[in-house]
Amino acid sequence: MPDMQGQAGAPLITSPPANEITTAQSTSRRRLFLGLVTVAVPVYVADQLTKAWASANLRPDQPRDLIGSVLRLNLTRNAGAAFSIGTGATLVLTMIACSVVVFVVIMARRLGSRGWALALGLLLAGSLGNLSDRMFRAPGPGRGHVVDFLQLPHYPIFNIADSAIVSAAVLIGVLAFRGISIDGTRVSSDNAKQQSAERPPKQEHPPKHSAGTDHDV
Repeated sequence: MPDMQGQAGAPLITSPPANEITTAQSTSRRRLFLGLVTVAVPVYVADQLTKAWASANLRPDQPRDLIGSVLRLNLTRNAGAAFSIGTGATLVLTMIACSVVVFVVIMARRLGSRGWALALGLLLAGSLGNLSDRMFRAPGPGRGHVVDFLQLPHYPIFNIADSAIVSAAVLIGVLAFRGISIDGTRVSSDNAKQQSAERPPKQEHPPKHSAGTDHDV
């Protein structure tokens, strides 16, 4: 009668080969990278189209009510960062924006989390949106002023790119708080496993019998 389990000691369930695991990880990263691009492209296009519309149809210091006094359209030219921060450092901010774009492209190769794909997609779209203004708008390449036109009560005037950057920052903060790294692993669980591996095994001692309780004859 043939041995149904094969050779003695052979495992019934074998682990997948290393090349299959690598292929699966590469496929997953490609999908996440595609998700990043799917987020970044529409946000970037929406930012550029709304800025073009605002530049053509709005006039500075002539705000229009869009949703009552809750949301207004108020055109401004911003030489600084998001929400008009650092107006005297346009060239420095341009260099920072370029660095952010390069950082996102490099980190995208390690993607293993949908949350990070969304966050990096928003960050890439926002950085490219404002960087495009700095490179192609007056007064010149690297010194161009960013178009801002959305205004909330008691809030600096901003644009869609600014909103994308802030949303990405909030999402990255949440992911970091939850211990989720870019590659999808959880830092907290990894630390727990490492501590468990480093902890020496407990030694079991036989129970001690007190005097007068031994009933052996």
